[in-house]
Order: sequence, then structure tokens, then C-alpha cells
Amino acid sequence: MADSACHRIFLLSPAYAGGERARMVLSDRAQFEVARKLRCRAGAPIAEVFTFLSGLYFRGKIVYATAFARPAPGIPGVFVITPTRGLIDATTRIHLDDLREFATVDIHKDDPRYRAPIERDADVLANKLPARSEVVLLGSIASGKYVNVLLASLGDRLRFPVDFVGRGDMSRGGLLLRCAVDRRELPYVAVNGAIVNGKRPPKLAPRRYVAMR
Repeated sequence: MADSACHRIFLLSPAYAGGERARMVLSDRAQFEVARKLRCRAGAPIAEVFTFLSGLYFRGKIVYATAFARPAPGIPGVFVITPTRGLIDATTRIHLDDLREFATVDIHKDDPRYRAPIERDADVLANKLPARSEVVLLGSIASGKYVNVLLASLGDRLRFPVDFVGRGDMSRGGLLLRCAVDRRELPYVAVNGAIVNGKRPPKLAPRRYVAMR
């Protein structure tokens, strides 16, 4: 079981906006639902767009985070890390131009186009969080591209699911999805000082799910 922090919010690592599925969305000939929404004035929720781009991994992250977030009043329960806009509410609607902008920057801790906005937003978030709050990163902790930037502001409040250790992206996505469906929250540990590499766990048994939105 997860520990008993009073408030818990989630940070989701982004989908890659420069890949083949992104090019499908950006094509002038695209007629599927997400592409149509991105072309409309209202736009499409970033979580929906990134789920299309990333598939199982992001789908697992957003479903799990939505199920278990316990935000304080006035603070969103789920944020998405972006290449150029820092941390944004997962319900934020974006358009084609936003996706094109994301595709221009590869996330790297030394790139100020990425680092400056996320540092700004992490500082704001840290100052807003009440006592006994924690922030759970659903993303890679084995590299510094997220951790190094976030730890400076969030310190020991930055945590991650210990079951992520040794798993690849698709295994993490599958684990998160089944935990959300089963209403079983994972245990979290502090990122600071954690062992981030370990033995690969056994493969998850296959499971089918109904469509989830």
C-alpha cells in the first residue's frame, strides 16, 4: 500500500512529439478523432493527445494518476511535463501549433528551453503545496532529465513507485493500468537517494481491458 500523505499529486513524463504517430496527427490528411480535435478551436486535452502518441505507457500513467490523485484545493491532481511549457494541468487543451512546438525540443536537462519553464513551475508548485503533501513522478528516474530539474524544488517530497525499478516503459504502463483497474495503489519511495536500477521483474500476465477514456 502507498503511504498516508494527506495530499498527493502526480507528474507524468511526456510522450515524444517528434515520432511517427506525431507526424500522423500533424498530416493535413489526418481525419481521425484526435487530429480533428487538434484542428478545432476547442483543441484536445493534452492527456488524450499524448495517449495517442505514446500508447500503453501514457495511457497507464493518466488512468492511474487520475484514479489515485488527492490534490489540495486549488491545485490540479495531475500535471504533464512538457518539452517547452513546463508543468501543465493534464486537462489542458492544446492545438496543432502546440504539438509542433513540442516537437522542436528534445527534453534534456541542459537545454534552457526545457529546463527554465519546468524549474519555474516546480518552484511555484513547491510553494503552493501544503504540509504532508507529496509529488509522485510517473516517468524515468534513471536519467537526470526529470529528476535533476525537479529535486531542487521538491526535495524529499518527490517520490516514485518502487515497482518501476527494473521495468521498461511498456511494463510500467501495463502495471499502472491494471493497478488502476484493480484499485490497488502502489507503494512510493523518495527519489532522493533511491536505488533506480535493479533486477528486471517477471513479465506481467496478459490482460484485456475495455476501452477507457
